[in-house]
Amino acid sequence: MNYEFTIIVPVYNEEGNLERVEKELSGFLAVSIKKTKVLFVNDGSKDKSQELIEAICKRNTAFSFIQLEKNNGLSTAIKAGFETVDTQLTGYIDSDLQTTPSDFNLLLKHVEEYDLVTGMRTDRKDTSVKSISSRIANGIRRAFTNDGMNDTGCPLKVIKTSYAKRIPMFRGLHRFLPAMILLQGGKIIQIPVQHFPRIAGKGKYGLWNRLLGPLIDCFAFLWMKRKYINYQIIKKG
Repeated sequence: MNYEFTIIVPVYNEEGNLERVEKELSGFLAVSIKKTKVLFVNDGSKDKSQELIEAICKRNTAFSFIQLEKNNGLSTAIKAGFETVDTQLTGYIDSDLQTTPSDFNLLLKHVEEYDLVTGMRTDRKDTSVKSISSRIANGIRRAFTNDGMNDTGCPLKVIKTSYAKRIPMFRGLHRFLPAMILLQGGKIIQIPVQHFPRIAGKGKYGLWNRLLGPLIDCFAFLWMKRKYINYQIIKKG
């Protein structure tokens, strides 16, 4: 089957959400404007996530998975997904479903013109501490990267796979995906999407990795920006 779009779903201890993930993604596959498949990336879960993922993949031919040896963090899970994807377009969504797969169609409408299309969460359903810390972190990161993005942490993105595979990921760099596409000379845009409260499971981020961690990552990005090698092959013989 000629798939056009792969949705990466990073998973870490999300057994309470995976039944909903299967239902929501199956529903989206039926209405997606691109022929779509799903790739679970189990980032070393210690609960029953892997067992549930394998059962889901047996029930759904458009679902597959990779399992990482140990927990390495979101950036590693996304990078592993990028390296596995074989479609022209790659997206990702968090398994907590605080964003909805149905909004992928809003992003996919722009992929002809842009190389990365990212969601921008409106009317966020987070705690006040989480919302304030995210706004501060986004402001700091935007000052460092000058990428113009208001919500780079939104877990709903579509990227042309050729660009995604060239991103030199390191821990924390998932927050800088738009900036990394700009470094490649790509075009980016943000589109408003829905946001929902977490229903099951626990968030993986606290005050440290929402504020101090991202600040340190900004300096890592500046180093990466100075050292980044970008080239295009225009002819082969």
